[in-house]
Amino acid sequence: MSAPIAENNIMSLGRGSIPAAKQVWRDKFFYGFGSIAFGVKDNGFTYLLMIFYNQALGVPAASVGLAIMVALLVDAVADPLIGTWSDNVRSRLGRRHPFMYAAALPIAISYFFLWNPPSNFNTTELFWYLLALSIVIRLCISMYEIPSSALVVDLTENYDARTDFLSYRWFFGWVGGLTISILGFSVFLRATPDQPTGTLNIEGYSHYGLTASLMMFAAILISSLGTQHLVKGFRPAPEKRPFIFSRSGKEVLETLVNRPFLTIAGATLFSYAATGIAAAVLTYFRIYFWELTGDQISLLLVGNFAAVIVALFLAPRLAKAMGKKNAQILLWIAFIIASPAMYWSRLMDWLPPNGTEILYWILFASSFMNTLLSVCIGTIGSSMLADVVEYSAARTGRHSAGLIFATNTFMLKATSGIGAFGAGIILAYVEFPEVAKAGQVSQEVLTNFGWTEPAVVMALQLCALALVCAYPITKALHAANLKTLEERNNMENAE
Repeated sequence: MSAPIAENNIMSLGRGSIPAAKQVWRDKFFYGFGSIAFGVKDNGFTYLLMIFYNQALGVPAASVGLAIMVALLVDAVADPLIGTWSDNVRSRLGRRHPFMYAAALPIAISYFFLWNPPSNFNTTELFWYLLALSIVIRLCISMYEIPSSALVVDLTENYDARTDFLSYRWFFGWVGGLTISILGFSVFLRATPDQPTGTLNIEGYSHYGLTASLMMFAAILISSLGTQHLVKGFRPAPEKRPFIFSRSGKEVLETLVNRPFLTIAGATLFSYAATGIAAAVLTYFRIYFWELTGDQISLLLVGNFAAVIVALFLAPRLAKAMGKKNAQILLWIAFIIASPAMYWSRLMDWLPPNGTEILYWILFASSFMNTLLSVCIGTIGSSMLADVVEYSAARTGRHSAGLIFATNTFMLKATSGIGAFGAGIILAYVEFPEVAKAGQVSQEVLTNFGWTEPAVVMALQLCALALVCAYPITKALHAANLKTLEERNNMENAE
């Protein structure tokens, strides 16, 4: 499958020309495949880390949320540094790939130990253990994800083709997350005679951690090796120059302080915060609110695979037909309506009772739709952020894809960081019990839970929608930015 050709017939300007016809399915596959690692990591942080440390190990929910949030603050400092570093590295492996290779083993090792804490630790020691490993894992993921995702700017400058490339990245990210989640609920966290609530099965989390670590290690190496041959055609790194802190700080501000970046970055932050909170408590809702079994949850996740496949093709086509901004606004409106619908319908007695087959298939359809909308929003949002690279370069003279995509990676990790922190606050607010068993949580707690969490998520989603409406880059403006860069490059070559 070839990327569409609309604005130019080379992958990038100002470097070795690679015909757009060479943008074959293989390149999209290997570019996207590496995001399996991020999907696996983020699925664990988002869906299971809170319930593992809170419900299975007994650490207070607010403490778990605090640990993950503190690690996120470390990211806020580290991610821009890693992004800028990868923008300026000069090596025979290229700018991005040295970071990608170096991250593989540390990610796998640290993620394994996250799910295998010492059995003799008390809750205070577990808090510090969780905090330390969360910081290490996030830094390692940044070392891979930032350079890897920034490759799309070198792969193509085409306005529509970028969404196509990024749809593969989101597809494989979700495939990785869904696969490890299905294995988690169907294989590792199954109920046993000794432990009727599967999510309290501590031994199962150990096997989950080993499998997840191996998946991440393999995905990173396969993607890195599969994209290595493309480096020879990428734009070279800028000439080396002495590091001056004041100048570097000024250049970072020049790159990031502009309307397109601030609007899409702000929208992404609110979006991922909402998604993170919803995802962090989703397992609570499924087990305690809807009273689903592990096998029923796994079947819902299998249905989500279908949604991800549909989104792989739907997101690029929506963006091309409507323009990225208009498509994003439409998707957000639909998502804001759909996301709280099931919870509030249950509280208003509009749905069949728990345990009935018709309710399950309604939940199945709702899960499919929410996943489809979420993946499409993420794909198009990432493509909108990629277009900021040329917008900034046309005004500053510097291509800073690593720095700009560092922000996207930080926002992605904010899904689990802010999400876990917000979820911990919500769980504490509604007084959700620790080490709770399915069917034994009071109706008052579940009712407060069902009204509070969707309301918080909806408020964050509305903020994201407002910022998307202010995003200024259109296809025409992107083409004008490319023309400016081409003219500048021609002038420099003539000199």
